[in-house]
Amino acid sequence: MTPLWRAVELVTRVVTAAGLAVDAYVHADLAGAYDQVGNTITEGMLFRVEAGLAAFAALVLVLTGHRLAYLLAFLVAGTAFAVIMIYRYVDVGAIGPVPQMYEPVWFTEKTRAAVAEGVATLTALIGLLLPRRKPDPA
Repeated sequence: MTPLWRAVELVTRVVTAAGLAVDAYVHADLAGAYDQVGNTITEGMLFRVEAGLAAFAALVLVLTGHRLAYLLAFLVAGTAFAVIMIYRYVDVGAIGPVPQMYEPVWFTEKTRAAVAEGVATLTALIGLLLPRRKPDPA
């Protein structure tokens, strides 16, 4: 693998991990404000789960750079981005124990999370598609 490809992979890994870290921070920061939304499962609980998953995916990606880490990052960021967009524009209603999470407004932290998730989704996809270095023969 050429130095250019190594640099591209490093930038891709760092940008993806940074997007996931922002996502984790925003969800952890906002979780308490959403603890009253829902009964069995609260939106605050879901925010904490998202924060944990995003932090875990970022850590695994930074430590390994493995294709499976990019897949995990893509799934975590992609689903978070899809959820934030759906619940911004569509009143889905409650789904079983999952609370009603429709919130038809944009505010700073929500926008920050959406941008971070979108960027992390795209860069994780790029990371998945990048060619991998072949092991050197022993």
